[in-house]
Amino acid sequence: MSQILVTGLGVTGEATARSLQKLGYQVTVFEERDDERHREVAHELSHLGITTVFALPQEFPPLLITSPGWRPDHPVLLAALAQGAQIMGEIEFAFLHDRKEFLASAGSRNRRKWIGITGTNGKTSTVGMVESIFKAAGSSAIACGNVGTPVIEIITGDQFYEYLIVELSSFQLHWSTALELDAAALLNIDDDHLDWHGSFSEYLDAKLKIFDGASYALINSDDPKLHEALDELLAERDVTTFTLQVPQYGQIGLVEELLIDRAFTGSQSTAMELATLADINPPAPHNVANALAAAGLARVFDIPAEAIREGLHNFTPGHHRIETISQARGITWINDSKATNPHAANASLAAFDSVVWIAGGLAKGADMSALIKRRSPQIRAAILIGADREQISHGLKKYAPQIEIRIIDENPSLVDEEKAKQLMRDVVFAASEVAQPGDTVLLAPACASMDQFQSYAQRGEFFAQAVRELVGE
Repeated sequence: MSQILVTGLGVTGEATARSLQKLGYQVTVFEERDDERHREVAHELSHLGITTVFALPQEFPPLLITSPGWRPDHPVLLAALAQGAQIMGEIEFAFLHDRKEFLASAGSRNRRKWIGITGTNGKTSTVGMVESIFKAAGSSAIACGNVGTPVIEIITGDQFYEYLIVELSSFQLHWSTALELDAAALLNIDDDHLDWHGSFSEYLDAKLKIFDGASYALINSDDPKLHEALDELLAERDVTTFTLQVPQYGQIGLVEELLIDRAFTGSQSTAMELATLADINPPAPHNVANALAAAGLARVFDIPAEAIREGLHNFTPGHHRIETISQARGITWINDSKATNPHAANASLAAFDSVVWIAGGLAKGADMSALIKRRSPQIRAAILIGADREQISHGLKKYAPQIEIRIIDENPSLVDEEKAKQLMRDVVFAASEVAQPGDTVLLAPACASMDQFQSYAQRGEFFAQAVRELVGE
């Protein structure tokens, strides 16, 4: 029986351990957070024969599967490498296992198609759009990966999906060496996770690994930070691009209100209408770009225009992404807690004219200056929280000193969830004091949440709860 060490008892780590045990491996999990919750998970896994250790192992098996958020310089990963162990991500292990199983099937089942999507922002929405399109076409497809369900859980499950629509983070791609996608898309790029990768260049390199071995490549030609990378890709391989401009041959783009395909029609003189802006919710520019990418990925597999239109029309964004919570007394309250970096916050702020901006958290090494300079005309007031709030405050004072700033601190007498809930109640109350009819109170933090909340989802949920308490809904 082969031995494998899994790092971390988060969503990916636990699913990986359970799936590996199902496949017949002898599994040990290393978890550095020795607390009651993780002890409970470890106890549950022990009934399956899975061992959990909370101290750094002295000896390592030949293979270690790391959870995506673990930095390459983590002591356990360095120790494993020093002993000659191979380190792999869950996505890549799942891919290699799937290919091995297909070859062993001797044609008794279809080969799964792997469609990968990455980018600084818009991954989850685009993955959801692609899934919706394939389902509208009657295909067996599921969104998975960084979006929610780990891929290894899908491929070891009872139901067979022909199309895996995989959201891929830069962390997951960092560990990739053998992934060969049937189609891959890079939506955009901007400063994010620089504390993890070390530099923008390293972050971009991780994102570009999505194209290694990919049969089809799709990339955003409007993003200036991708132009050099696009030129390099074009020198090596065929690339399809998408644009918010009128498409040239080889592109997916916009002609007035229409999404148009000039890449997969088979003729330079032929264009195909795929959908209209009215089919996209919301039709904000960044989301239209997501829809163009989703449509392009569908066309790779000859999905007809009717299914693309239907799939886009049926898709609605998930919670915490430009989600309207309330419209009361002339004030609109919007939850965009998923805007965890300046690039996402910029897209969110661009959608509104007069904003009370709730921002702050962990900046992850990102610079806020460009965001503040570009969007300060739309910001009437700012409510700031979190570890890196001073960085935002400094930028506002430097580039937009007219903007009122309020700093909200946690209540030190409270703990855990109650502390986080009360913080958001205080934030919402402060916003209500400065908001005027016609304003949008926008939670678009431009930062990660883990300094004060368990996740961006919890941050958004507590914001929504506090808003509903305030306005009486």
